Amino acid sequence: MKGTLMDKTQKTDRRTRYTCHTIKNILLEELKTKPYSKITVTEICKKAEMNRGTFYLHYYDIDDVLNDILEDFLSDTSGVLDHILCPYKQTCTYPFCEKIRSSSHYQVLFFDDVTSARMLEKLADLGKEDFVTHLMKNSLLTFEEAEAVFYFQMNGCLAINRMMLKNHCSDWTKIQQTIDQFIKGGLETFLIHDQREEVM
Repeated sequence: MKGTLMDKTQKTDRRTRYTCHTIKNILLEELKTKPYSKITVTEICKKAEMNRGTFYLHYYDIDDVLNDILEDFLSDTSGVLDHILCPYKQTCTYPFCEKIRSSSHYQVLFFDDVTSARMLEKLADLGKEDFVTHLMKNSLLTFEEAEAVFYFQMNGCLAINRMMLKNHCSDWTKIQQTIDQFIKGGLETFLIHDQREEVM
């Protein structure tokens, strides 16, 4: 009896994963040809050959699908904070940039105003508090100033990644090192001198 119940549960889980995977893939495909704001549940259901009831069984709306996609994209990006705080480190792996480079499936998210803004929000949720706290602790910046520096850096990183993807840049590492040096030099002007070694 237990085995039968477990088998049914596993089949349901597999079916659910497959359905969600299909919906997310279709949304990403649609983004290649139209803006996010023009994509509808009806279109996704038609492409997926499913009824609207099936869609709503898994997602509330298109925004919920996008949120799930972003969760997938960032789920194993454990070093996002390393990317954000890179100017404080001697070496930097740029795990987020690495993921962008290797995940061509998700690159379309960078070229739509809505989806790129949502991605920025997600990254901010993951890293803003630690970044702002760290910067305030090691400088004389106010919260508002440290927060502004954070968003300036995040938007700059987004713009650079978008440019490199659009131009099919072949030397990401060199560009990243240049930007890293630029940001590091800028942030160092705010750091309290006698704590600088501790921060680095």
